[in-house]
Amino acid sequence: MQAILAKLKQIAPDGAFELLAQLVAELRPRKAADQRAAINNVQALCYLLEQHPDYRAALRATLLHLLAGSWQVPLYTETGLLSNETFFSTLRNRIGMRLLPPVRNPASLKDRLAELFSRSDDYEWLEGVPREQWFDLGRALHFEEETDNDSIERTRLQMLEAIQILSARLAAIGLEPEIVHNLPDVRRFESPFVHQNVETQAYIERYRAALVDKTLPQDDDAQILVLLDQCEAQIAKVRKSAARQGVSVSLTYHLVRVRQHIERIRMLLDLVDPDTDRDQRAERLLATMMGLVRAENRRHSIRDVFSENTELLALQVTDHASRTGEHYIAENRREWMEMLKSAAGAGFIVGFMALLKLLTSKMHLPLLVEALAFGLNYALGFMLIHVLHFTIATKQPAMTAAKIAASIHQQTTKGGKKQLDLDELAALIVKVLRTQFVAIFGNVIVAMPVALGIAWLWLYTSGSAPVDAAKGQVLLHDLSPIASLALFHAGIAGVCLFLAGLISGYYDNKAIYNQIPQRIAALPWLNRIVGENRTRRIAGYIEHNLGALAGNFYFGMMLGTIGTIGVLLGLPVDIRHITFASANLAYAAVALDFQLPLRVLLISLLGIGLIGLTNLAVSFGLALWVALRSRKLNFRATRPLLGRILRHFIARPGDFLLPPREQPALPAAARAQPDIDLAETARDWIRLRR
Repeated sequence: MQAILAKLKQIAPDGAFELLAQLVAELRPRKAADQRAAINNVQALCYLLEQHPDYRAALRATLLHLLAGSWQVPLYTETGLLSNETFFSTLRNRIGMRLLPPVRNPASLKDRLAELFSRSDDYEWLEGVPREQWFDLGRALHFEEETDNDSIERTRLQMLEAIQILSARLAAIGLEPEIVHNLPDVRRFESPFVHQNVETQAYIERYRAALVDKTLPQDDDAQILVLLDQCEAQIAKVRKSAARQGVSVSLTYHLVRVRQHIERIRMLLDLVDPDTDRDQRAERLLATMMGLVRAENRRHSIRDVFSENTELLALQVTDHASRTGEHYIAENRREWMEMLKSAAGAGFIVGFMALLKLLTSKMHLPLLVEALAFGLNYALGFMLIHVLHFTIATKQPAMTAAKIAASIHQQTTKGGKKQLDLDELAALIVKVLRTQFVAIFGNVIVAMPVALGIAWLWLYTSGSAPVDAAKGQVLLHDLSPIASLALFHAGIAGVCLFLAGLISGYYDNKAIYNQIPQRIAALPWLNRIVGENRTRRIAGYIEHNLGALAGNFYFGMMLGTIGTIGVLLGLPVDIRHITFASANLAYAAVALDFQLPLRVLLISLLGIGLIGLTNLAVSFGLALWVALRSRKLNFRATRPLLGRILRHFIARPGDFLLPPREQPALPAAARAQPDIDLAETARDWIRLRR
């Protein structure tokens, strides 16, 4: 490292880029995860620069020449910011760049930065070095000693041009129809997005004039910052409006772009303003440089394209799913009993749905017709369950996971650091688990005897069971977690449950955003046929139930068709659902005249339990993953919860099955009594004893 710095002071700045790249290579650890090595390398460079003024002067000159002699604007206006490209065009461009990388432009600072940090994981070790170490490096360069003001001014001029471009783009995004639609005030008053652009243009002109004429006073950017704050306030209003009126992927995309542009403009204003606090400027510069290096390292990543769009899609649907999830969480014993009754009602209907599925399979219909019949049986049955306000247990996880993720996102600040309210989250998860338990219990405890009763009645009236002995053996085989792919098929059903949850959230949002209820209420022909009052009632029902009905319909069609798809493709794919599995056990028992060996019965019961566990685990895990993605969180954020939940289980295991009893409220007179001083009471008692 010292040899590179020694050569650097002997070479003209315009030919020192290769040495600068070698210096970065010396700082780079062998493995990006080796943070200790990276910290030691940065500390070593700080020591050399502090001890050798000629070294730091040469490095400053090289950096200033790189900045002043390169085209900086694309780095500030493009890198790390979402473009206005669509998903497919971005994906196509990324694939093309991976197959045939573009030619680097040595005059572009964007390309120069990519050459300096050429490894795809450079951002990892850069972010692994503590901020104070980077601040020490900045102080070790002693830019206050620099006399090359021309290079500094040329750099500032390019930053001003970048601010001008970003401000114009911010104004254009702020006037997008979808944003204006959620901001009716913008149509009546002057938009802060337009006003900030006008103020920015005036600020840039005054700044350039002050650079030419040193006698002119340097203007400040206070008014621009105020207008940027107003833009953020408008965006906050858009988010609140979208929570009521629904949100689209494109609106979410625009809001993210607005936030990114505002942050980048603020950073550049801090850098060009000579009055900016030094520590504040260093903080902004460091955060931006880390983001720029990360964006350059990941500029050709196809995975990031899917990741960014997954976050946007997830953010669109999970807010509505989280609000729906509140209805699937029993807070007290009354709600717990209501959930039990609701699940029992669903189990009753599933007993008949399982019978229809078995009877349809006996008809040996053509494959596609059979798949359609299976799907409609499931879909219409699930929709009927919803219409009757009953509950299928495995439908809960996709909704409750979004609710949990929404609670995780509600962070509190202590001493400037964000922390999670782990106690509240652990209590919420306990409520979810016991609600899941009672829902499954209600489904199974009713579906099995109902199926048994139907089979008995069928046998009594017709003289034969609904299915023959051979089919009964097949049903038992399908329940075995050892002899069949029951758990794999249960996992597929879990994926279908997860997709159904997303579909429900999507259609709930779509109903609000596209004003479907209002448009239904305004249909002239429907008003003529059923009348205005009934039309409004239909529209109100659609508003509150479209997502659930759509999710149930698609879920049923998925369950009914996957087995046929497996047959057509020659793949061992099918579905197993705990409620239908318990009903199938009852039908198999009657078909075999209850001649089930104890071992087979126990394996079947174990299979039903494992199928249910797999259904819940897969659907809940996927739904929680998407909900966390929508809030830019990961599963690491939930790790501390495990200890809290385990301690809660050890202390009060009954809470996982049954809500605690509600404490009766104290009478008003008791609540009005003053607190008793225990110490004074003890002294009085001692005096009396004496």
